[in-house]
Amino acid sequence: MTADIELQYFFDPFCGWCYASAPALAGLADRFPDRLRMLPSGLFVGARPIASISDHAWRNDQRIEVLTGQRFSKEYHQNVLLAPNGVFDSGPATLALTALGEHAAHLEPRFLHTVQIARYVDGRDTSNVQEVATVAVQVAAEHGVELSAEIFAEKLRNDPALSERTLERMEETQRRMNILGIRGVPQLVARINGHAHVLSGDALYQGPVHLVAALDELCAVA
Repeated sequence: MTADIELQYFFDPFCGWCYASAPALAGLADRFPDRLRMLPSGLFVGARPIASISDHAWRNDQRIEVLTGQRFSKEYHQNVLLAPNGVFDSGPATLALTALGEHAAHLEPRFLHTVQIARYVDGRDTSNVQEVATVAVQVAAEHGVELSAEIFAEKLRNDPALSERTLERMEETQRRMNILGIRGVPQLVARINGHAHVLSGDALYQGPVHLVAALDELCAVA
């Protein structure tokens, strides 16, 4: 590709369809590490009882698995969706994404994929700050950044500046979505030679080869 390209990925860590697009996103992160911009929407930020959405979430998750092949395990169903007094809140994961990105931007897509696997496959409660911190520290260590899980968890709980930066980031994401006329996540926008192109959902759910081919086609006519 010779075109000037920036890839803007709109998402929420607890969005099942965003998990469905994870293989394509991983391919983008490998192919365009310096051109991929992560834009968390805040869709599921704010604690609510998991029981209020568990049945709907599981039905939707099963549909996603059938359509895309992404796995939603029995451990996730039992330990997360059916957890007594469980909560549903992507806030800790969104804060962690921002905190890691301030160490190195390329950690953000890696963290997103890893925290999705922790939730949907391993059945870990990623509304829990300590669980999120453990995942974040693991991802950082795999990329040569040493962090303390205890200090990182405390940062997620009690760092007003981090909370403010994350809020500003979500507000900027929502502003961009409004300008582009985007409703819902995930969405991928390719800004090629200054012009924004919103890619279809199909391009995100068919894996990295299909998505890169769609980007190649856009660049060829840009």
